[in-house]
Amino acid sequence: MGGIAFRREIMANNSLVKVAVTALVAGLLGGGIAYGGITYFSNNNVTTSSTSVPTGSNKSGSTSTTNVKVNVSSQATKVFKNNKAAVVSVINLQKQSSSSTWSGILGGDDGSSDSDGSSSSSSSSSSSKLQEYSEGSGLIYKKSGNAAYIVTNNHVVSGSNAIRVIMSNGTKLTAKLVGTDSVTDLAVLKINSAKVTKTASFGNSDNIEVGETALAIGSPLGSNYATTLTEGIISAKKRTIATTNTSGQQTGYATVIQTDAAINPGNSGGPLFNLAGQVVGINSMKLSSDSSGTSVEGMGFAIPSNEVVKIINELVKNGEVVRPALGVATYNLSSIQASDRKSILKLPTSVTKGVVIMKTYSGSPAKKAGLTKYDVITELGGKKITSLATLRTALYEHKVNDTVSVKYYHNGKLKSTTMKLTETTKTLSKQSN
Repeated sequence: MGGIAFRREIMANNSLVKVAVTALVAGLLGGGIAYGGITYFSNNNVTTSSTSVPTGSNKSGSTSTTNVKVNVSSQATKVFKNNKAAVVSVINLQKQSSSSTWSGILGGDDGSSDSDGSSSSSSSSSSSKLQEYSEGSGLIYKKSGNAAYIVTNNHVVSGSNAIRVIMSNGTKLTAKLVGTDSVTDLAVLKINSAKVTKTASFGNSDNIEVGETALAIGSPLGSNYATTLTEGIISAKKRTIATTNTSGQQTGYATVIQTDAAINPGNSGGPLFNLAGQVVGINSMKLSSDSSGTSVEGMGFAIPSNEVVKIINELVKNGEVVRPALGVATYNLSSIQASDRKSILKLPTSVTKGVVIMKTYSGSPAKKAGLTKYDVITELGGKKITSLATLRTALYEHKVNDTVSVKYYHNGKLKSTTMKLTETTKTLSKQSN
């Protein structure tokens, strides 16, 4: 997905698979080769048929196609036809330093010239040219006047010096970046709307059901396979997964839609449709292999449409997403040994889930509210906190300057307080650097 692969550990009963395969082979070899219930044994008795191959012309062996037409129209076909023009390929262009040595090889001028117009005597020259760095997909969701807006993934356009969009009919357009959000991995682009003939609409991702059909349209492996349709089902509505960057470092958690519709590198930023033709998610990532390198198939993930609409509206308005921050460094309580929970955190044995504060930053909302190192947050804004992921979800439901209630354990005693979320993630990152 635009260069990002997600690895997970998957447990499998390999021994059972081996037994099943061994049993199948033994059954076939033990009784010869089975064909439709009849067993042929290898022996020396060979019977030759008395009928011979006819001689003469082979003209009677020719054939032709029939004119019978099968009506294969389906709802999936209708969704594809109605929306394919709204799906584009997104090309990330970056400056790549190149060096020319043709003059040295050919013994002549390489065509370069100095600033005064005279030919350069250097045997080589270097220049910085825009080259295709990566490709992904995008969705045209709004047309307004002479502008049209495209949603894609942040990782598709990250680091770009320029962005090119290829329409479904092959038309190439220059796109400008409106805004990006690395937390949700979303970005908004703007293009001239003169060539735009179709926009897609968003559905309510809360209304999807596990088992319903899901359709993905995008450019797997790049624009050579643009406007590819794959079909599957919704495998899970709300799957919390860890997100990583291109270096494989964990950056946070995301609540996403899981689907078994084929999602491949290049599908990133493309839409996931329901059978009503509504966009219910933006494809963002896939599970490619486990920790041992075993290949994994049929596990793709999409950002829910309700989250997408919320984020892209803020990106269009502000160019970025401003989020509140507690001003703390945290750790999952479930990852701490039971002995340390008792001796260091002084927690009751019944408390096994929450988020441990490892550090509070000066002037932060948490510091002002009286929270300190080794306090354990178990509730925020009325939402139970069981992990970093749930804390992040609960926190991001609020805005900067909101006042929220907090329940936490301090030296083994449950306490309650309120804090005003005056700090943003941007200011927090500056403090932690």
